[in-house]
Amino acid sequence: MDRFKWHEVTPETPEGMPGVRIHWVIDKRRGAENFAMRVFEVAPGASTPYHQHWYEQEMYFLEGEGVALGPQGEQPLSPGTVLWVRPDEPHAIKNTGTAPMKFICCVPTKKP
Repeated sequence: MDRFKWHEVTPETPEGMPGVRIHWVIDKRRGAENFAMRVFEVAPGASTPYHQHWYEQEMYFLEGEGVALGPQGEQPLSPGTVLWVRPDEPHAIKNTGTAPMKFICCVPTKKP
């Protein structure tokens, strides 16, 4: 069992995602073979790119205000919101607030 604070994990800034930092808190580096847990920090006005992938994605929003962009249009996001993105569903997350938006995102790391 590992116990630590998420903010103690050094964040990465993905290429092409200015204003977005990702803390890979649980992944293969910790020995997790099937899933990864990440904490995203999205600066005001910043967003993830509109994209899709083979796997589903589960998100829980901790702080800030924003929108999820997808085929259904814009869906509001605020603390306590849960978002489930289906496999191959196009999506993006945008911070529309004035403070950083933080959310937990869990994804599988290998195909079934």
